[in-house]
Amino acid sequence: MERPSSGPPGQEEAKNIPVRLVAWEVTRQCNLSCLHCRASAECGPYENELTTEEGLRILHEIREVGQPVIILTGGEPLLRADIFDLAREGHAIGLRMVMAVNGTLLDTATARRLKEVGIQRISISLDGATAESHDHFRQVAGAFAGVVNGVEAAREAGLEFQINTTITRHNLKELSQLQEQVRKFGAAAHHIFMLVPTGRGRSLTEQTISADEYEETLTGLIKKKEKSDIPIKATCAPHYYRILREVAREEGLEITFKTHGLDAVTRGCLGGTGFCFISHRGSVQPCGYLEIEAGNLRKDSFKTIWETSPVFLALRDKSRYAGKCGRCEYFRVCGGCRARAFEATGDYLAEEPLCRYQPKSRPAGIAQS
Repeated sequence: MERPSSGPPGQEEAKNIPVRLVAWEVTRQCNLSCLHCRASAECGPYENELTTEEGLRILHEIREVGQPVIILTGGEPLLRADIFDLAREGHAIGLRMVMAVNGTLLDTATARRLKEVGIQRISISLDGATAESHDHFRQVAGAFAGVVNGVEAAREAGLEFQINTTITRHNLKELSQLQEQVRKFGAAAHHIFMLVPTGRGRSLTEQTISADEYEETLTGLIKKKEKSDIPIKATCAPHYYRILREVAREEGLEITFKTHGLDAVTRGCLGGTGFCFISHRGSVQPCGYLEIEAGNLRKDSFKTIWETSPVFLALRDKSRYAGKCGRCEYFRVCGGCRARAFEATGDYLAEEPLCRYQPKSRPAGIAQS
C-alpha cells in the first residue's frame, strides 16, 4: 500500500533529498551518428571538455554527498583516454561505477580491463532486431555486428551487461524480436527507453509514438515482465509506474517491494529529485534530455548545486507543477517527463504531453503527492 504524503517537501527536506544516480557525459565524441542522439554527438574533438583533474575532483565531491550509481556515458566513453583512471578512482572511493557503450569498441581485453578497474555493469544499445534496422538507426554500417561482438566480449570477460533499446515508431513492431534477442544474448536486464525528441532526435518527431501507443506499449511491458526470465525496465517513461498500479489493482495485487521489487519504491521521473546529469563541460542538468543548467561544476561544488539549485528545488515542489501533472494523484510515483514537457511547451514544469490519463479523485491507498 502506498504511504500517504503530507504534501510538498519543506525547504530543508528538499535540500537533503539523496542523490541516487548521476549520469556523467565524460565525452561528447562518438564513432556513430545515431538518429536519436540527444547530444548530436560526432567524432569531434570537442573543446573544453572536463580534464582528468577536474573529473577526479568531481567524483570526490559526489562522494561527499552520497554513494550514487555513476553512469559513465557519452558520446562513446571508451573514446576518452583516461576513462579507466576515472572508473578506478570512483570505484576506490565507494561509488558504484557503470558505463553505457555502443558496443562497437568493446573487445575482450577492454571488457576485462573495465571489470578490473571496478565497472560493475555496462549497457550496450540495441535498437533494431536486424542489422538493417539497427544500422539504419545508428547510421553506421556494421553497428549491429559491433553489438554482437561487444556482447561476446563482455561474456568472455565475465562483465555483467544489460541491453538498452530506444523505442520509436521505426522499431516498435520489432519489440518482441528485440526482447528475444536480448534473452539469447544472456543480458542481465533489458531497459526500454521511450524516445525523448531532443538533440538530433528532434528530427524524429514523426517517429514518436502516440499517447495511446505509449500506454499500450507500457501496459504490454508490464504484463510481459511478469512472465519474463530477465528483468525489464521502462526508462524515460514515468507513467509506467501509474500503469503498474492500475494493472496490479485489476489483478488484485498489492504493490510492495516483495511483489514488485524496485518498481514499488522508485519514481518515474527522477530528474532533479534523485538523478542528475553532468555534461562534458561540467554543466549540471536534471537529465541529459532536459538542457536546463542547474549549475556548473567549474564554478560551484556538486553539493552546492544538488542542495540549493533553484531548478532542482522547483522540481522537488509539487505546488510548482502546472496542468494535470500538478493535480494528479499519481504524482509521487510518476511526475511526468520534464524533458518532454519542456520540448512541447518551453516550461519544464508543464504537464507531460504524452500521457492520456486524466486525474480523478484519489483512490484508496494512493498517495496524493
